[in-house]
Amino acid sequence: MEKALIIGDSGAVGGAVAAELRDRGVAVTGLSRSGDGLDVTDGASVAAALDGLGPFDFVLVATGALEIGDAGPEKALDQIDGGAMAAQFALNAVGPALVMRHAAALLPRDRRAVFAVLTARVGSIGDNRLGGWYSYRAAKAAANQIVHTAAIELGRTHKQAVVVSLHPGTVKSDLTAKYLGRHPAVEPAEAAGNLLSVVEGLSVDDSGGFFDWRGERVEW
Repeated sequence: MEKALIIGDSGAVGGAVAAELRDRGVAVTGLSRSGDGLDVTDGASVAAALDGLGPFDFVLVATGALEIGDAGPEKALDQIDGGAMAAQFALNAVGPALVMRHAAALLPRDRRAVFAVLTARVGSIGDNRLGGWYSYRAAKAAANQIVHTAAIELGRTHKQAVVVSLHPGTVKSDLTAKYLGRHPAVEPAEAAGNLLSVVEGLSVDDSGGFFDWRGERVEW
């Protein structure tokens, strides 16, 4: 890997992945709202930020949020709010889609490259056994569908491209601080190492899949 693009490099996981890649000698381009004014929910902002960039051996979309504004994950149906749900979809599903809109230009056609989007295991419909978290779950499930569909299209023109959803595990960050409870969590640097190990082991046959931090497939 020689060149990488990290969308959301100001976040815990995105920043850790960018730092690990730089330590490995990879030329990293990082973009974020706080650092560059990138608004992934706005198509014009995404287009302006990505114009002329690439190709990259690795693209990671590490944007997203569990809480937006004052709205946290719902525990029951009667807590669903249309505006809060729309905000979740805008950031966690539409945002990655607007970045992926430019994937054909960001990825090379003549060699292997990986385009990965951080989603979450709670976006798995088949693995949902606890309920709740309606908006976040649904937005991440939508992101998974977008990734799977994009993999099919890009596979026609970028024969060596690997397009996947990744679940980083539970990572200690501002996003998860209020929700960790007794759940085990890892530091961002460890999560970054885990994710990059998965990325290195992916093949074209894995494109369109959903993998966790151990490299195991997550059911849709």
